[in-house]
Amino acid sequence: MQVLKEDGVFLVLGDHGDISSAAEGVYRDDTRLLSRWSWACTDLKILSVQPINDTLHQYGALVGVNRSQVVGLSRTLVATSAGFSDTWSLENTSAETRVVTLQLDVEGEFRDLFSVWSETSADGDRTVTRDVTSSGAVLSRQTSDGRRLSASIVLQPVTGDVVVDGLLITATLSPGARASLVASVTFDSTERRPLATPLPDYLSWRNSFDLHSEQSDHQKVIERAIDDLRMLLLGTEHGPYPAAGLPWFSCIFGRDAIITAQMLLPWRSDIARSVLLLLAANQGQRHDPFREEEPGKILHEVRLGELSRLNRVPFGRYYGSVDATPLYVGLLDAYVAATGDQDLLIALRPAWEGAVQWLMTKNADASDLISFEPSGSGLAVQSWKDSADSMNHEDGAPAEPPLSVAEVQGYAFAAFEAAARFYSLLGEPASADTCRSRAQRLAADVQRRFWLDDLDLYAMALDRHGAPLRVAASDSGHLLWSGIVPSDQAPRLVARLMEPDLWTGWGVRTLGDGARRFNPVSYHNGSVWPHDTALMAGGLARYGFREEARTVALALFDLAATQPLHRMPELISGFARQPRLDPVAYVHACKPQAWSAAGLLYAARAAGLA
Repeated sequence: MQVLKEDGVFLVLGDHGDISSAAEGVYRDDTRLLSRWSWACTDLKILSVQPINDTLHQYGALVGVNRSQVVGLSRTLVATSAGFSDTWSLENTSAETRVVTLQLDVEGEFRDLFSVWSETSADGDRTVTRDVTSSGAVLSRQTSDGRRLSASIVLQPVTGDVVVDGLLITATLSPGARASLVASVTFDSTERRPLATPLPDYLSWRNSFDLHSEQSDHQKVIERAIDDLRMLLLGTEHGPYPAAGLPWFSCIFGRDAIITAQMLLPWRSDIARSVLLLLAANQGQRHDPFREEEPGKILHEVRLGELSRLNRVPFGRYYGSVDATPLYVGLLDAYVAATGDQDLLIALRPAWEGAVQWLMTKNADASDLISFEPSGSGLAVQSWKDSADSMNHEDGAPAEPPLSVAEVQGYAFAAFEAAARFYSLLGEPASADTCRSRAQRLAADVQRRFWLDDLDLYAMALDRHGAPLRVAASDSGHLLWSGIVPSDQAPRLVARLMEPDLWTGWGVRTLGDGARRFNPVSYHNGSVWPHDTALMAGGLARYGFREEARTVALALFDLAATQPLHRMPELISGFARQPRLDPVAYVHACKPQAWSAAGLLYAARAAGLA
């Protein structure tokens, strides 16, 4: 799979640079606009396919009887914020006149991404109108909610003897002659889009990162992570915003963007600022069980597709995460500490106070623990391990909600501590004391109710009865990152996290391999997530475990170095590292993924590797 992206448009291509099957396609606004884009050229041999961010470079040849090239065909496919261009350059390297034909096979679909993902037709009638012109085609569809989506395709000769007839191109090349042509695709919709600030160009983006390594493989990994983070940016009216990942998560997320922005603070504080402003502008205002919206709650996800617009799924503006809200307050705290921008702290006071007030009310019992109980409209698990089967007891039985998940308590602790600092800066000591007291009570509750002395770990969660999930899991690494772990207990916890049931050599498992529900090829029951591992590295560094942090960061470098294009994936399968063997991929991992790429840079800095 090859991926190109610029702003909201992205292309998922097959290995040879075409679009013909499975999840391949051209996407925008959570909609697959084109489901096929393929060029037919008799006897063309593809020799090279190289994707670079928004551009695909391809080279192919027509060969003669002696297997030497007779015509060379160079292709450049470029994604833009409005569509894409596909340029072909041809050169006759033989001693005879050659006639080359290129036939474009294109299909419009205009299908909601959730329908593509689930392989259903839940978005109803998808009749596509197809009008072939003398130099291209116009494909369009009227959606169920009245929007008209269209793709305008124009084929144009640029140089040489090239004839266009609809979607067929014929080039006549005398010996040594060259010719070129371009297919331009523009997408349109009757929806008005808000004006967005321009995205930074790749060169200025790269120059803002001062990360370098003397090891060539490590340097390639760093450069790829930096470019992937630029590729994933979305233009918004509040500034550049990191999409979560491709192909399924090129949209506004709360949790993912907050963590990505915090990891990038040493280099790009503008990303944190954009994230803070956009999420504040979309903060929960009312009680809406369908969207899981509540006053003060921070967004989980925004989808723009047809199913979301029709409310057939709740994700048009969805608030079903328990952790985005405390993480928001923590990001603002980290941003103010990094930049000294107290003006933003004051401007966003309604947002962070609303978030803190929401946290004050989210306990399932008389304790100070933060919990969630899903409404049933969307996600069943609303912490970061959000697959429906991720929360289980030692015997494998599913935990009953409401659930109090370990790392969420750490995030909330950090948020209350941050709010205490905010109020102190604003000269309001009584409010600061209230938040500080809540943080201290929460820390005591976590220590009393989550710590499993016989396992040297914190329970992954507590169920509705307050019973701990007595399984080895990666969540304790997040507690180190948040600072809620007592210093005298940290050595036991760190040693436990590095034991082989959790530590694979590539990263930390989401669930230990001795657990009843362990499955190395699962989303959250034993897989390895780079961002999860990177947060653990940050926690190790925070508590002074420099060698362990270095081990973790080096493992992430090694993992990325094994991947195509040195690109860090969303997750890998949770098998133990073996000499001379690469890690086992996960079935549907996104590549690239924002918090995976950012996590590598964050871990490298935390461990002093770059």
